[in-house]
Amino acid sequence: MITVGIDYGTSNSEVVWFDGKEHHYIELDKESRTPFKIRSSVFIYYEDDLPLPPVEVIQQKVERIKTSIQAQLDKAKDKYEDATTPAEQKRYLTQIDQLRGEYHNTPKLQRRAINELQKDQSVDDLPLHTMVETGTFLFGEAGFKQYLKTPEKGRLIYSPKNFLGANLLEGQQTAFVGLIAKQLQFFKESAEKQLGQKVGGAVIGRPVKYHGTRGEEGNRQAIDIMTKAAALAGFEQVDFLEEPIAAAYRIEQQLDSEKVALVVDIGGGTTDICAIRLGTQKQQDYDRQQDVLSVTGTRLGGMECDKNLILKSIAPSMGLGTETTNGIPIPPLYYNDMVAVDDIPRLNKFFSDEMGLEIAQTMSVAREPDLLERLLMVQEEKLSARLVNSSRMAKEMLSDKNHIVLPLKYIEPDYQVELTEADLKRSMNAWMGRVKNLIKECLDKSPESPEILFITGGMSLSPIVQQEIKAMLPDLPTVTADAFKSISEGLSIQAQRR
Repeated sequence: MITVGIDYGTSNSEVVWFDGKEHHYIELDKESRTPFKIRSSVFIYYEDDLPLPPVEVIQQKVERIKTSIQAQLDKAKDKYEDATTPAEQKRYLTQIDQLRGEYHNTPKLQRRAINELQKDQSVDDLPLHTMVETGTFLFGEAGFKQYLKTPEKGRLIYSPKNFLGANLLEGQQTAFVGLIAKQLQFFKESAEKQLGQKVGGAVIGRPVKYHGTRGEEGNRQAIDIMTKAAALAGFEQVDFLEEPIAAAYRIEQQLDSEKVALVVDIGGGTTDICAIRLGTQKQQDYDRQQDVLSVTGTRLGGMECDKNLILKSIAPSMGLGTETTNGIPIPPLYYNDMVAVDDIPRLNKFFSDEMGLEIAQTMSVAREPDLLERLLMVQEEKLSARLVNSSRMAKEMLSDKNHIVLPLKYIEPDYQVELTEADLKRSMNAWMGRVKNLIKECLDKSPESPEILFITGGMSLSPIVQQEIKAMLPDLPTVTADAFKSISEGLSIQAQRR
């Protein structure tokens, strides 16, 4: 039985086994250009009919139908009593017998109730826990492609990790336990198939602070959900390791002497910083908490940059910043909710019929209604996740180019937006300031000054991020390693120690 490292990320996830000498990456997505890395999003959908409504809802519908039948029955009785000919009396007697039969035919009433309920039901009406229990799961590129084809058939959870520290009700917590268990079970079975060994344990990466506003209470909830999900997935043993510390264990393999390292980990949903004492003589120790000098973190990741790029440089061509004919600004809330792919209540509100009607009414008095037509298309066709994904790709392309043209044909046939490196930098200014404040906080809390700098996580590949952090810490030599693999390999090193 072996233990693997699992980097369960906001945007992507990886699974690695370290045999003491070599890291073995598990192929998780054959449809991806990077098969050892898989999107963390999950698409839950229904190929055919939606699941039956709950028993209590069916029974309530049955009672409403019976009330309607009773009213028809009373009316037929009144007409029978007022009938003046035998033919009329016979007709109403027949109707009364039929209605009595319907009223007392419970199986037929239940079938009618179910048909009427399902006729008006959509995926949006289903609570998440029902979808987890009854829906079909698709992961990675397969799930995202299916979502693009049939968004009305299911629900895309863009980043399950981002919800773990949020204010979830008990039923919602149960839903996320089941959802993440499906993912972890898929990871476990993939590893066992490729390695030919039973995977009994996992060391799972965790941020210093999970995405949310509830502080330590949110962290405890997130760990509880992940622990229950891992057990449900079949793991017999699970431990958690803060992601910047995992990255530190990976770069420790490159050191030939003791060093204090500052690790800056900027992922898709969180930014975590740690100052840690590293050294070759400690590499076999499992408990290294005494070497951790300072740790800080917050819900501040690359996804915020994706959303900011939309709001700053794409949404203006969808009507943001324009006015109605009376000089009233088009509500910015429309656009903030449009990009809230990591906030299910806000996104559901944006996709609601009421919001569609409100946007349509605003269009009727807008000075530039054609721009709001694009916003309405995103709302009606549920294109928010696709738009945020386009922004992410634009952000990545602008890491290598000064200028791009971003096609958005899925919104409007000839719709495209020109974006420049300056646009990207402008959208990242406030975000970058918060990252630097977090670094300063970590440095202030550390009793020892760092001797080396390591920047990791997906956002570390951004030249803007690299330039800003190195300019802030010009005297610190930088250690290089794979930005995507350092955390997962560090987790697998810790797993091997166990």
